[in-house]
Amino acid sequence: MQISDGRGDWFKDHPTGEIAFRYLLKGDPGSRDNFLWILGRQDKDFFMPRHRHNFEQIRLPLRGDMNIGNGIVLKEGQIGYFPEGLPYGPQADPLGDAAPGERVQLVLQFGGSSGYGFMSMEQRKAAWAELQKKGKFEGPQYVRADGSRQWGLNAVWEHVFGTKLHYPKPRYQETVLVDPRQFHWLPVENAPGVERKYFGSFTERAFWMEMVRMSAGATWSSLVSEARRLAYVLKGAGRIGADLFSAEYAVQVEPGEPASIAATEPLELFIIGLPPVRLPEVSTVELDGEEFDLAPTVG
Repeated sequence: MQISDGRGDWFKDHPTGEIAFRYLLKGDPGSRDNFLWILGRQDKDFFMPRHRHNFEQIRLPLRGDMNIGNGIVLKEGQIGYFPEGLPYGPQADPLGDAAPGERVQLVLQFGGSSGYGFMSMEQRKAAWAELQKKGKFEGPQYVRADGSRQWGLNAVWEHVFGTKLHYPKPRYQETVLVDPRQFHWLPVENAPGVERKYFGSFTERAFWMEMVRMSAGATWSSLVSEARRLAYVLKGAGRIGADLFSAEYAVQVEPGEPASIAATEPLELFIIGLPPVRLPEVSTVELDGEEFDLAPTVG
Protein backbone atom coordinates (compact mmCIF):
# COMPACT_ATOMS: atom_id res chain seq x y z
CA MET A 1 0.00 0.00 0.00
CA GLN A 2 1.15 3.52 -0.75
CA ILE A 3 -0.24 6.79 0.58
CA SER A 4 0.70 10.05 -1.15
CA ASP A 5 0.10 13.60 0.06
CA GLY A 6 -1.30 15.43 -2.97
CA ARG A 7 -0.22 18.84 -1.67
CA GLY A 8 3.38 18.66 -2.91
CA ASP A 9 5.31 20.70 -5.46
CA TRP A 10 4.16 21.53 -8.99
CA PHE A 11 6.35 20.74 -12.02
CA LYS A 12 6.22 22.29 -15.50
CA ASP A 13 6.40 18.93 -17.29
CA HIS A 14 3.66 19.36 -19.90
CA PRO A 15 5.12 19.77 -23.43
CA THR A 16 3.20 23.01 -24.03
CA GLY A 17 4.41 24.66 -20.81
CA GLU A 18 0.83 25.74 -20.10
CA ILE A 19 0.03 22.96 -17.60
CA ALA A 20 1.83 22.12 -14.33
CA PHE A 21 1.79 18.63 -12.79
CA ARG A 22 1.64 17.49 -9.18
CA TYR A 23 2.56 13.80 -8.99
CA LEU A 24 0.48 11.47 -6.85
CA LEU A 25 1.25 7.83 -7.71
CA LYS A 26 2.92 5.90 -10.52
CA GLY A 27 3.38 2.32 -11.65
CA ASP A 28 6.15 0.18 -13.12
CA PRO A 29 7.50 1.48 -16.49
CA GLY A 30 8.36 -2.06 -17.54
CA SER A 31 4.79 -3.30 -17.15
CA ARG A 32 1.79 -3.21 -19.48
CA ASP A 33 -0.08 -2.07 -16.35
CA ASN A 34 2.03 1.06 -15.91
CA PHE A 35 0.13 4.20 -14.89
CA LEU A 36 0.58 7.80 -13.79
CA TRP A 37 -1.81 9.62 -11.45
CA ILE A 38 -1.40 13.36 -11.29
CA LEU A 39 -3.07 16.66 -10.63
CA GLY A 40 -2.93 19.01 -13.63
CA ARG A 41 -3.08 22.78 -13.11
CA GLN A 42 -3.76 25.23 -15.96
CA ASP A 43 -1.46 28.23 -15.70
CA LYS A 44 -2.02 29.86 -19.11
CA ASP A 45 -4.44 29.92 -22.02
CA PHE A 46 -4.39 26.35 -23.35
CA PHE A 47 -4.67 25.09 -26.92
CA MET A 48 -4.11 21.58 -28.25
CA PRO A 49 -4.92 20.37 -31.79
CA ARG A 50 -7.13 17.35 -32.31
CA HIS A 51 -5.06 14.36 -31.20
CA ARG A 52 -5.14 10.92 -29.61
CA HIS A 53 -3.05 8.71 -27.35
CA ASN A 54 -2.01 5.08 -27.33
CA PHE A 55 -3.05 4.84 -23.66
CA GLU A 56 -6.21 5.32 -21.57
CA GLN A 57 -7.13 8.47 -19.66
CA ILE A 58 -9.61 9.31 -16.90
CA ARG A 59 -10.09 12.98 -16.02
CA LEU A 60 -12.02 14.58 -13.17
CA PRO A 61 -12.03 18.41 -13.13
CA LEU A 62 -11.84 19.38 -9.46
CA ARG A 63 -11.97 23.13 -10.12
CA GLY A 64 -13.09 24.58 -13.46
CA ASP A 65 -14.19 22.97 -16.72
CA MET A 66 -12.29 21.34 -19.61
CA ASN A 67 -12.97 21.86 -23.30
CA ILE A 68 -12.83 18.49 -25.11
CA GLY A 69 -13.49 19.94 -28.57
CA ASN A 70 -16.40 20.03 -31.01
CA GLY A 71 -18.42 22.06 -28.51
CA ILE A 72 -18.17 19.41 -25.76
CA VAL A 73 -17.18 20.54 -22.27
CA LEU A 74 -16.26 18.30 -19.34
CA LYS A 75 -17.76 20.19 -16.42
CA GLU A 76 -16.30 20.57 -12.95
CA GLY A 77 -17.18 17.45 -10.95
CA GLN A 78 -17.88 15.30 -14.02
CA ILE A 79 -15.70 12.35 -15.05
CA GLY A 80 -14.33 11.85 -18.54
CA TYR A 81 -13.03 8.53 -19.88
CA PHE A 82 -10.83 9.03 -22.97
CA PRO A 83 -10.32 5.59 -24.58
CA GLU A 84 -6.95 4.70 -26.07
CA GLY A 85 -6.76 5.60 -29.74
CA LEU A 86 -9.84 7.87 -29.66
CA PRO A 87 -9.28 11.34 -31.17
CA TYR A 88 -10.50 14.38 -29.27
CA GLY A 89 -10.08 18.14 -29.63
CA PRO A 90 -9.14 20.62 -30.82
CA GLN A 91 -9.03 22.00 -27.30
CA ALA A 92 -9.18 25.75 -26.79
CA ASP A 93 -9.28 26.71 -23.12
CA PRO A 94 -8.52 30.40 -22.57
CA LEU A 95 -8.34 31.27 -18.87
CA GLY A 96 -10.93 34.01 -19.27
CA ASP A 97 -11.94 35.20 -15.81
CA ALA A 98 -10.10 32.35 -14.08
CA ALA A 99 -6.83 33.13 -12.35
CA PRO A 100 -3.71 31.18 -13.40
CA GLY A 101 -3.69 27.95 -11.41
CA GLU A 102 -7.37 28.13 -10.53
CA ARG A 103 -8.35 25.23 -12.80
CA VAL A 104 -7.21 21.83 -11.51
CA GLN A 105 -7.92 18.30 -12.78
CA LEU A 106 -7.31 14.84 -11.41
CA VAL A 107 -5.83 12.78 -14.28
CA LEU A 108 -5.07 9.07 -14.53
CA GLN A 109 -3.15 7.84 -17.59
CA PHE A 110 -2.60 4.08 -17.90
CA GLY A 111 -1.86 1.27 -20.30
CA GLY A 112 -4.93 -0.02 -22.12
CA SER A 113 -6.29 -3.41 -23.12
CA SER A 114 -4.30 -3.33 -26.37
CA GLY A 115 -1.20 -4.11 -24.29
CA TYR A 116 0.70 -1.11 -25.64
CA GLY A 117 1.58 0.00 -22.12
CA PHE A 118 2.27 3.52 -20.91
CA MET A 119 5.50 5.48 -21.26
CA SER A 120 6.68 6.94 -17.95
CA MET A 121 7.33 10.63 -17.38
CA GLU A 122 10.99 9.85 -16.64
CA GLN A 123 11.32 8.17 -20.05
CA ARG A 124 9.62 11.13 -21.73
CA LYS A 125 11.76 13.76 -20.05
CA ALA A 126 14.98 11.96 -20.95
CA ALA A 127 13.83 11.70 -24.57
CA TRP A 128 12.85 15.39 -24.68
CA ALA A 129 16.35 16.35 -23.56
CA GLU A 130 18.00 14.14 -26.19
CA LEU A 131 15.70 15.20 -29.02
CA GLN A 132 16.25 18.90 -28.28
CA LYS A 133 19.90 18.41 -29.24
CA LYS A 134 18.79 17.68 -32.82
CA GLY A 135 15.64 19.80 -33.14
CA LYS A 136 13.09 21.64 -31.05
CA PHE A 137 9.60 21.22 -29.66
CA GLU A 138 6.96 23.72 -30.72
CA GLY A 139 3.96 23.05 -28.53
CA PRO A 140 2.92 19.42 -29.09
CA GLN A 141 5.03 19.02 -32.25
CA TYR A 142 8.69 18.17 -32.80
CA VAL A 143 10.54 20.10 -35.51
CA ARG A 144 13.69 18.45 -36.83
CA ALA A 145 16.74 20.33 -38.09
CA ASP A 146 15.59 19.87 -41.70
CA GLY A 147 12.27 21.56 -40.88
CA SER A 148 10.18 18.38 -41.00
CA ARG A 149 7.52 18.03 -38.33
CA GLN A 150 6.36 15.09 -36.29
CA TRP A 151 3.77 14.82 -33.57
CA GLY A 152 5.77 15.07 -30.34
CA LEU A 153 4.45 11.88 -28.72
CA ASN A 154 5.39 9.90 -31.83
CA ALA A 155 8.92 11.31 -31.87
CA VAL A 156 9.42 10.62 -28.17
CA TRP A 157 8.03 7.08 -28.43
CA GLU A 158 10.32 6.23 -31.34
CA HIS A 159 13.32 7.62 -29.45
CA VAL A 160 12.54 5.62 -26.29
CA PHE A 161 11.50 2.31 -27.84
CA GLY A 162 13.21 2.39 -31.24
CA THR A 163 9.97 1.58 -33.05
CA LYS A 164 7.20 3.54 -34.72
CA LEU A 165 4.25 4.41 -32.51
CA HIS A 166 0.90 2.98 -33.60
CA TYR A 167 -2.50 3.94 -32.24
CA PRO A 168 -5.05 1.24 -31.39
CA LYS A 169 -8.34 1.86 -33.13
CA PRO A 170 -10.76 2.94 -30.40
CA ARG A 171 -13.10 0.49 -28.71
CA TYR A 172 -15.54 3.32 -28.03
CA GLN A 173 -16.58 5.89 -30.61
CA GLU A 174 -16.90 8.87 -28.24
CA THR A 175 -15.39 10.13 -25.03
CA VAL A 176 -17.46 8.74 -22.15
CA LEU A 177 -18.80 11.55 -19.94
CA VAL A 178 -20.13 10.66 -16.49
CA ASP A 179 -22.12 13.03 -14.28
CA PRO A 180 -21.86 11.67 -10.71
CA ARG A 181 -24.71 13.91 -9.56
CA GLN A 182 -27.14 11.77 -11.55
CA PHE A 183 -26.18 8.53 -9.75
CA HIS A 184 -27.74 7.27 -6.52
CA TRP A 185 -25.75 6.75 -3.36
CA LEU A 186 -26.51 3.13 -2.41
CA PRO A 187 -25.69 1.54 0.95
CA VAL A 188 -22.75 -0.85 1.12
CA GLU A 189 -23.79 -4.18 2.61
CA ASN A 190 -22.57 -4.86 6.17
CA ALA A 191 -20.98 -1.41 6.40
CA PRO A 192 -23.23 1.03 8.30
CA GLY A 193 -22.63 4.64 7.32
CA VAL A 194 -20.94 3.68 4.02
CA GLU A 195 -22.48 4.40 0.60
CA ARG A 196 -21.31 3.90 -2.96
CA LYS A 197 -21.89 5.31 -6.45
CA TYR A 198 -20.80 2.85 -9.15
CA PHE A 199 -20.17 4.40 -12.58
CA GLY A 200 -19.41 1.29 -14.61
CA SER A 201 -16.61 -0.89 -15.93
CA PHE A 202 -14.96 -0.61 -19.33
CA THR A 203 -13.20 -2.72 -21.98
CA GLU A 204 -12.36 -6.40 -21.67
CA ARG A 205 -10.00 -5.39 -18.87
CA ALA A 206 -13.09 -4.40 -16.84
CA PHE A 207 -11.46 -1.48 -15.04
CA TRP A 208 -14.07 0.42 -13.05
CA MET A 209 -14.84 3.80 -11.51
CA GLU A 210 -16.82 4.55 -8.36
CA MET A 211 -17.19 6.92 -5.44
CA VAL A 212 -17.51 5.90 -1.80
CA ARG A 213 -18.64 8.15 1.04
CA MET A 214 -18.49 7.43 4.75
CA SER A 215 -20.06 9.07 7.76
CA ALA A 216 -17.76 10.13 10.60
CA GLY A 217 -16.97 7.05 12.68
CA ALA A 218 -17.88 4.58 9.92
CA THR A 219 -15.50 1.81 8.86
CA TRP A 220 -15.18 0.00 5.54
CA SER A 221 -13.05 -3.01 4.63
CA SER A 222 -12.23 -3.57 0.96
CA LEU A 223 -10.48 -6.58 -0.50
CA VAL A 224 -10.20 -7.26 -4.24
CA SER A 225 -8.12 -10.28 -5.18
CA GLU A 226 -7.21 -9.40 -8.78
CA ALA A 227 -7.22 -5.61 -9.11
CA ARG A 228 -5.12 -2.68 -8.02
CA ARG A 229 -7.24 0.13 -6.51
CA LEU A 230 -6.39 3.81 -6.65
CA ALA A 231 -8.30 6.19 -4.38
CA TYR A 232 -8.26 9.99 -4.24
CA VAL A 233 -9.67 11.76 -1.19
CA LEU A 234 -12.16 14.35 -2.43
CA LYS A 235 -13.13 15.54 1.05
CA GLY A 236 -12.87 14.60 4.71
CA ALA A 237 -10.29 12.61 6.64
CA GLY A 238 -9.64 9.12 7.94
CA ARG A 239 -7.08 6.44 8.58
CA ILE A 240 -5.91 3.15 7.09
CA GLY A 241 -4.39 1.25 9.97
CA ALA A 242 -2.04 3.71 11.64
CA ASP A 243 -1.76 5.94 8.54
CA LEU A 244 -3.75 9.17 8.57
CA PHE A 245 -4.96 10.88 5.41
CA SER A 246 -7.16 13.81 4.45
CA ALA A 247 -8.43 15.70 1.41
CA GLU A 248 -6.05 15.65 -1.60
CA TYR A 249 -4.31 12.46 -0.50
CA ALA A 250 -4.04 9.48 -2.84
CA VAL A 251 -3.96 5.81 -1.84
CA GLN A 252 -2.76 2.79 -3.82
CA VAL A 253 -3.82 -0.72 -2.75
CA GLU A 254 -2.39 -3.75 -4.53
CA PRO A 255 -4.34 -6.85 -5.65
CA GLY A 256 -5.18 -9.10 -2.70
CA GLU A 257 -4.15 -6.42 -0.20
CA PRO A 258 -6.85 -5.59 2.38
CA ALA A 259 -7.73 -1.96 3.00
CA SER A 260 -9.58 -1.14 6.20
CA ILE A 261 -10.64 2.51 6.27
CA ALA A 262 -12.00 4.41 9.26
CA ALA A 263 -13.54 7.85 8.68
CA THR A 264 -12.55 10.34 11.37
CA GLU A 265 -14.83 12.92 9.70
CA PRO A 266 -17.27 12.68 6.77
CA LEU A 267 -15.20 11.19 3.97
CA GLU A 268 -15.59 10.95 0.19
CA LEU A 269 -13.32 8.94 -2.12
CA PHE A 270 -13.02 8.62 -5.90
CA ILE A 271 -11.81 5.10 -6.69
CA ILE A 272 -10.52 3.46 -9.87
CA GLY A 273 -10.02 -0.29 -10.01
CA LEU A 274 -7.34 -1.61 -12.37
CA PRO A 275 -7.31 -5.36 -13.06
CA PRO A 276 -4.21 -6.59 -14.90
CA VAL A 277 -3.94 -6.27 -18.67
CA ARG A 278 -4.32 -9.72 -20.20
CA LEU A 279 -3.63 -10.46 -23.85
CA PRO A 280 -5.12 -13.23 -25.99
CA GLU A 281 -3.05 -15.62 -28.07
CA VAL A 282 -4.28 -13.83 -31.19
CA SER A 283 -4.97 -10.08 -31.01
CA THR A 284 -7.90 -8.53 -32.85
CA VAL A 285 -6.70 -4.95 -32.22
CA GLU A 286 -6.28 -2.90 -35.41
CA LEU A 287 -3.67 -0.14 -35.47
CA ASP A 288 -3.22 3.26 -37.10
CA GLY A 289 0.20 4.78 -37.64
CA GLU A 290 -0.21 8.48 -38.35
CA GLU A 291 -1.33 11.54 -36.47
CA PHE A 292 -3.69 14.08 -37.98
CA ASP A 293 -2.26 17.50 -38.67
CA LEU A 294 1.40 18.46 -38.77
CA ALA A 295 0.79 22.08 -39.70
CA PRO A 296 2.15 24.67 -37.23
CA THR A 297 0.03 25.03 -34.11
CA VAL A 298 -2.05 28.20 -33.90
CA GLY A 299 -4.13 29.40 -30.96
